[in-house]
Amino acid sequence: MVPQGSRQVARVALTMALSEDREHERELKSRYARDGFKTAAVDYGGDFISSVNKITERAVVAAKREGVIREIHAEEGAVAGATREALSQIMPKAIGLNVGGKIGIARYQDHISVAVFFGVGLLHLDDVAVGLGHRAVSS
Repeated sequence: MVPQGSRQVARVALTMALSEDREHERELKSRYARDGFKTAAVDYGGDFISSVNKITERAVVAAKREGVIREIHAEEGAVAGATREALSQIMPKAIGLNVGGKIGIARYQDHISVAVFFGVGLLHLDDVAVGLGHRAVSS
């Protein structure tokens, strides 16, 4: 894949969120790094309403830990904003229920995307939901 912009970064973030396990994450991270992408992924589960802030914090921490962003206010804010946007897209399905799944984060130059892929439900009656947010920051 030749990086070109926001669509490609969004695709990479979605792929990271869809990764099966830590080994698959490492393989994807290595492959995308060769093309100039910085990536991260983090698992999450819990009650949706009480977890929105925790999910956002986990995304920012994972992005910093994996070198996707620097510890700069604008970059942290970009990840937090993209995460909130992604969560707002799944909110209609998730309010009052539990969610569990993965957050994928990708960056190429000034494009940052955050994707969430969650099972949403109660007990074994799960539905699935995907949300995606994008922000631009100075490189």
